[in-house]
Amino acid sequence: MSDIYINLAYIASAALFVFGLKMLSSPATARRGNLLSSIGMLIAIVATLTAQGIVSYQWIAVGALAGGVIGALAARLVAMTSMPEMVALFNGSGGAASLLVGWAALSAATNPTAFTAAVAFLSILIGGVTASGSIVAWAKLAEVVPSRAVVFPGQRVVNGLILAAIVVGGTLFATQPATDAPLFYALLGLALLLGVMAVIPIGGADMPVVISLLNSYSGLAACAAGFAIDNNILIVAGSLVGAAGIILTNIMCKAMNRSLANVLFSGFGAVQAATKVEGEVKPINVEDASIILEAASSVTFVPGYGMAVAQAQHVVRELGDLLEAHGTEVTYAIHPVAGRMPGHMNVLLAEANVSYDKLVEMEDINPRMPNVDVAVVIGANDVVNPAARDDATSPIHGMPIINVDHARTVFVLKRSMASGFAGVDNPLFFGQNTRMLFGDAKASISGVVAQFKD
Repeated sequence: MSDIYINLAYIASAALFVFGLKMLSSPATARRGNLLSSIGMLIAIVATLTAQGIVSYQWIAVGALAGGVIGALAARLVAMTSMPEMVALFNGSGGAASLLVGWAALSAATNPTAFTAAVAFLSILIGGVTASGSIVAWAKLAEVVPSRAVVFPGQRVVNGLILAAIVVGGTLFATQPATDAPLFYALLGLALLLGVMAVIPIGGADMPVVISLLNSYSGLAACAAGFAIDNNILIVAGSLVGAAGIILTNIMCKAMNRSLANVLFSGFGAVQAATKVEGEVKPINVEDASIILEAASSVTFVPGYGMAVAQAQHVVRELGDLLEAHGTEVTYAIHPVAGRMPGHMNVLLAEANVSYDKLVEMEDINPRMPNVDVAVVIGANDVVNPAARDDATSPIHGMPIINVDHARTVFVLKRSMASGFAGVDNPLFFGQNTRMLFGDAKASISGVVAQFKD
């Protein structure tokens, strides 16, 4: 295929990427947007494979087959509770791929220009930071390592020195590029080390922001790789992913009322809250909960990571359907950082076939909350903690929350009185209008459903 047809195919792919990304902004069109983007990527791959310079179609076929098998197994075997970890690994895989592309581009070039060396080095640098940082994020999410922030004296100075060494070394490397030189391997090691050092001081409660930021990094690395190998569609796709990731990261930071610098450098979660909240807990059983729900005219479910752990999304939807059949208005309040990855609760509820129009964002549900008869909190903690609104000494003070305590009655479904991922006690549990329904969320909701069916 001639260059003109390849470029035309790339233009068509880029257009499909843009339209697909636009459609992803709405739940109603997200599936079509995903399909358009997939078609665009297929066109880009076919066009690229028809270009000259392909080293080995056999190895490409082997790689495609291996990747397809891994992807199919992951889609089937990875539990929804492990989806954040898988997304973190996906980000890391993208970074590692860009690192290898940049490395290969430098190795193949007989006399690379300073520009080619610089962009290839950026691909290796950003890809290395993304790969190692994503592995640390995966380990924190999977609790292979402590999810809390890991900080030590002089940490910022150490990180600054690593970054300065990379800048100086990268400048020298761009003037005299050689992938077999000790300088190259030193810079590669520093890039991987910087990724680790950048993520370990970030606490588990900030993981949604970290995942979206690493996603942006993977796009920027792909963009740099595109410049290194002079591939237009890779530049466009990488730029779109990088920009979308940055926009999403900004949205997540606003949802926590914190700056990106505060998330990255504050070490939030390294020190637990000093104030211990005490009070009288008012437990409730399944039978009494079902009676109150049956009498309610409006019910709002507020899901959190605990719903994912209990895999309770299907029984929650079943209870919602029963309530609606009984004439109750049912909504689902979604906090932007509920769960451990961006859109975590949306994914879970979509899997349970909850209608998109019943999902209400925090800004829209809060003014309606005083008129809600029952707010059912399922495994959420930090995103419904009134201390963020009322206690100036709380580490999460200022973070916008879903004001479930303003509802007439609040059911909190938890296994115990343990604090949330941020390690902050929640005064909601002791509220006058709060009733604690202890136990596994799936079993508790199933019990309520059984009461309705009797």
